Amino acid sequence: MKRVVVGLSGGVDSSVAAYLLKEQGYEVIAMFMKNWHDTSVTISDECPWIDDSNDAMLVAQKLGIPFQTIDLSEEYKERIVDYMFKEYEAGRTPNPDILCNREIKFDVFLEAAKQLDADFVATGHYCQKESFEKEGKTIYKLLAGKDKNKDQSYFLCQLNQEQLSKALFPIGHLEKSEVRRIATELNLVTADKKDSQGLCFIGKVKLPDFLQQQLKAKTGDIIEVDQNNILFQKNKTEGNFNDPEVLMTLSEKYSYTKNEGKVIGSHRGAHYFTIGQRKGLNVGGTPEPLFILETDTVNNLIYTGQGSQHPGLQRRGLRVAIEDIHWLREDLALKTGESIDYLARIRYRQDLQKATLHMGKEYLFVIFEEAQIGIASGQFVAWYNGEELIGSGVIQ
Repeated sequence: MKRVVVGLSGGVDSSVAAYLLKEQGYEVIAMFMKNWHDTSVTISDECPWIDDSNDAMLVAQKLGIPFQTIDLSEEYKERIVDYMFKEYEAGRTPNPDILCNREIKFDVFLEAAKQLDADFVATGHYCQKESFEKEGKTIYKLLAGKDKNKDQSYFLCQLNQEQLSKALFPIGHLEKSEVRRIATELNLVTADKKDSQGLCFIGKVKLPDFLQQQLKAKTGDIIEVDQNNILFQKNKTEGNFNDPEVLMTLSEKYSYTKNEGKVIGSHRGAHYFTIGQRKGLNVGGTPEPLFILETDTVNNLIYTGQGSQHPGLQRRGLRVAIEDIHWLREDLALKTGESIDYLARIRYRQDLQKATLHMGKEYLFVIFEEAQIGIASGQFVAWYNGEELIGSGVIQ
């Protein structure tokens, strides 16, 4: 009998995942990850990780499977939280959930599972896995979940073949409504529990509050940039995509100076904000809502523009430094000078967009068929061949 350790989070998805694994004949062990001790940044006086842990324990008891808690808070702080603060301070936008999967669930947690002689680890992610043989070697494929509204393959875009070989996704073939129906029929305590909106495995943490408690406030100017700014003309660049200069131009992020706009207000710290953000500026009186176009954490300035169609929010391309490229399908990695058409997304829940990947000497360029809104440095771009996630990279 194969042994699997399931990351039981105290939510409905992992609860049903554990049940399905037991039904499939696995020896199932439930393990709850405690990743954070600081309750000062949670909502009100709740202690969500304790509530989640209790719910997870009740589910394990109901299913008749062993339950234990593992404290990964030290690793989480070092690998996720410290990195996140560093990125925000530098004016970039990290994705802690992607890092949590790569560094915690499918690394530290996986190693802990191996100590229990587990053959696999399982999570409640809405994605699917397949495998095939190629030149005598097993190749694993990460596929989108059946429920397109809940597909979470993007969050797993940094996994490698070894991690994927040890991963099981028991609910990936189900719709969310089916998962809740199963939990209700089993009378699980998590059946009607709302999905977590906080940071990965921390609980009900509000990211703005989290940042403001860790990064010092610093008053600076909010600057509005006119739509006719000359910078935006490069977005219309066409030409030979084999020309490195064209690719560099299309993938270059906009960079502003204070004299290119007018001061319309003040903020409490440029590092609290990210490109594409609309809320939190507290500046009124504009015909259209203000969106953040760029943050300058060195000079503590925020550049904004009116409306979601402001050209400063839109770019045809982006680039990923060679060292930041990750191929889940290593056998499909592009060589210098090669190009390929794929589908890509720059954020969770975004519809897949038609794009062409061009591999240069120093960068991988992703050029979209249509301009994308809110491309942010530090975020991840992931590319797909149909339903299959092929690779990803950190946007420069």
